[in-house]
Amino acid sequence: MRPFTLNYALPQGLANAVTPYHFDPARQLNVLPDGRPAVSDPELLLAAGTTTSTAGSATHFDD
Repeated sequence: MRPFTLNYALPQGLANAVTPYHFDPARQLNVLPDGRPAVSDPELLLAAGTTTSTAGSATHFDD
């Protein structure tokens, strides 16, 4: 039997979102297509709320 709350607590699937930045492993930060750090774009920060990547989670136990 499946608990009732799991119908609402579990994600239904991943959203297909396209971010205008990508992670640059050499610089260890998210960058825009023109090479600027993603955190330097105030409009992007307002729209996305964050530019956090999960890259550190694989290498640091205390993230």
